[in-house]
Amino acid sequence: MKRILTIIICTLSFISVMAQQPITECEDTCSHIHGIDLSHYQGNVFWETVGQTKMAYVYLKATEGGTRIDAKYKQNIDLAHKYGIKVGSYHFYRPKIAQQTQLENFMAQCRPEDQDLLPMIDVETRSGLSVEDFRDSLFTFLHLVEQAYKQKPLIYTGANFYDANLLGLLHDYKVMIAQYTAHEPVLKDDLDYVLWQYTGKGRLNGINGYVDKSRFMGDHKLREIRFRHK
Repeated sequence: MKRILTIIICTLSFISVMAQQPITECEDTCSHIHGIDLSHYQGNVFWETVGQTKMAYVYLKATEGGTRIDAKYKQNIDLAHKYGIKVGSYHFYRPKIAQQTQLENFMAQCRPEDQDLLPMIDVETRSGLSVEDFRDSLFTFLHLVEQAYKQKPLIYTGANFYDANLLGLLHDYKVMIAQYTAHEPVLKDDLDYVLWQYTGKGRLNGINGYVDKSRFMGDHKLREIRFRHK
């Protein structure tokens, strides 16, 4: 029994020591411009602490589909601004929901005066539509967003989803590509994407649990995705 207790105590001590060790993340070992995106799934964020990290920007989920509003959006955008982080907002696109309805939902939250960065459209699903119908739906929505904000939105999508559904169609847009591998994504049309979301399991002081992290590619800079206020 004493031997078992000793093993348990030693194990707990090891876990405690390991928990106190600093975690080396990508931004600690490179010179790229890094940022995060998050939503209510991260819970309450300690923005004062996040503001002291190497994160230069954050994309916050504002809305999804025609009616969903992220419960933490207003709190997050106010506090991110307070602690000096460049902020953009994103909408999760649902291809089967009326585009005008989705635009109105997004615009009610993503107010131009609050934005430092281009609005971002999260494109991850065809919702059962054919490729052709999905494309028609998406580009109708993108044109509405461009008309509303007087600039093209940033597009977020996965590498495999892009190759299967959007190949050759986004050269006029700034694009963030998600691929959680050690190697930079190479798309079938060699699209020069601006940002790479390289992990969904990043760690960051001020955020409990995992957070999505991204970085700029090559010579691309933060100014390329700044919101133009007119």
